[in-house]
Amino acid sequence: MNKDISDYHNLQSASDKVICELLYSEISDNLGNSESKIWHGHPVWFINDNPIVGYSKLKKGIQLLFWSGQSFDEPELKAEGKFKAANRYYHDVKEINKKDLKRWLKKAIEIQWDYKNIVKRKGVLERIAG
Repeated sequence: MNKDISDYHNLQSASDKVICELLYSEISDNLGNSESKIWHGHPVWFINDNPIVGYSKLKKGIQLLFWSGQSFDEPELKAEGKFKAANRYYHDVKEINKKDLKRWLKKAIEIQWDYKNIVKRKGVLERIAG
């Protein structure tokens, strides 16, 4: 784990830190060919510079966000924002279903929308191969 992500985890409450560390471990283990870093203040994983998944502490809990998650056809993931993102909130580490998370991460590799070039395309998202 890089120092910036470790520092992010250390800023969380004890219960939120446990959630973040489990999410970090599962995401890192299942997104083999990815890069993780702090981006816009929270941990995010990228494949070929395209944001795939991240998590952040919000008032509603720890938000797990998949940038292309609305295309996953997963009822546990709720639409977020005006593009293709979807999320799930956690309040306790016991709420994390590792089997679901692994399935979502597999879909995150297979189903990607090109957020890397969204500004260049003036807000238009295009589907890319995973």
